[in-house]
Amino acid sequence: QVQLVESGGGLVQPGGSLRLSCAASGSISSTNTMGWYRQAPGKQRELVAVITSRGSGTYADSVKGRFTISRDNAKRTVYLQMNSLKPEDTANYYCNLRFYSFEYWGQGTQVTVSS
Repeated sequence: QVQLVESGGGLVQPGGSLRLSCAASGSISSTNTMGWYRQAPGKQRELVAVITSRGSGTYADSVKGRFTISRDNAKRTVYLQMNSLKPEDTANYYCNLRFYSFEYWGQGTQVTVSS
């Protein structure tokens, strides 16, 4: 059974930084894509950033230049370094893992950007 465990969310002031982590466990293909999505109250879930097992990353326009996604394949962990955070980044952030026809989600970690 595949599990995704997220950590690193919290409350931060505008302009601050946070680092999210997501560790995967279970039977997982070495060829996969991991990433982060977010959902704010009353809005649809949206892509933040994803990264392939080869290290190719894709970002939402709204976070380019501020967020950096990375991964450690040996630890089966994906990271999201979030800098210059804005109030509009406030959302529940979900880890996502995809390989073959399978897709898995974490339970989410709340990020709140407020003064």
